[in-house]
Amino acid sequence: MTGSPPGGASAEEPPGAYDILVIGAGPAGLAAALYAARGGLRTVVVERGPVGGQIANVDRVDNYPGFPEGVSGSDLAERMEEQARRFGAVFSVGDAGIGAIDLASPVKTVGGMRARAVILATGARPKGLGVPGEEKLRGRGVSYCATCDGAFFRDRRVAVVGGGDSAVTEALFLTRLASKVTVVHRRDRFRAAPFLVDRLLSAGNVELKMNRVVVAIQGEEKVESLVLRHPRDSARESHEERIDLDGVFIYVGLSPETAFVKGKVDLDRDGYVLTDEVMRTRVPRVYAAGDVRAKELRQVVTAVAEGALAATTAEKDLSEK
Repeated sequence: MTGSPPGGASAEEPPGAYDILVIGAGPAGLAAALYAARGGLRTVVVERGPVGGQIANVDRVDNYPGFPEGVSGSDLAERMEEQARRFGAVFSVGDAGIGAIDLASPVKTVGGMRARAVILATGARPKGLGVPGEEKLRGRGVSYCATCDGAFFRDRRVAVVGGGDSAVTEALFLTRLASKVTVVHRRDRFRAAPFLVDRLLSAGNVELKMNRVVVAIQGEEKVESLVLRHPRDSARESHEERIDLDGVFIYVGLSPETAFVKGKVDLDRDGYVLTDEVMRTRVPRVYAAGDVRAKELRQVVTAVAEGALAATTAEKDLSEK
């Protein structure tokens, strides 16, 4: 650990406590760690999964400034981690969970670690469809990460469910591997950026199923087919369409990773953390940044900006008597 508490440690801040504990090592958490450590604060980052969060599974990031040719998500995450470590940030990665957490006390505790301030940067996880067969066949043809699992479906038939940037981007990635990619979207037009849609439509092995929802994923030991229906159709089987395929990749939104702080900080009705414009929650010296936070735009560039702002705000608050 490097650095010392701004203004000196008080009696309520025992020796050995970090200044800032960041929960989550996605882009927001990594930026927060960089700014906090570079500011001379003793900084630790806690992450139960791979460093990088969701971005580590993205094949290509084209909209992060400074990389005109694009950059793989894993490479971007590695560079961010290396930069934070260079200024003294410490990483605790791979634990099953964060353990007991106390955010109300002046000295915060997270899984046995103590800190004067905590930045929540746990991000969000992919939502499921909640249809028959999804849980049974998870990992046996049902996936939420084309970059992770796409290689298993080389020269096979797959479907991508969703119509946003993530769905279209991952569908494009799969066109380079699968023999056929069927994109299923519940609306009549995509929500993704037009240039992504144009690239998708120009691929020769893509089939669109617009105005369709998945009502079942079928298969015994692995995915064998999808059952589709028009969103406004009745539940009669005569209105259903069956597509034979080998895998399905689901991109229908995100759920924030906030169950562990429910009742400890304010959340909106969807479970995202509520903050002010400088990333403060209602709890003193507790901040939130990135996809875990209630906001309009969830992109790498906004996550990084919010992580930097959270750390800067925390540094200011810690320096006040």
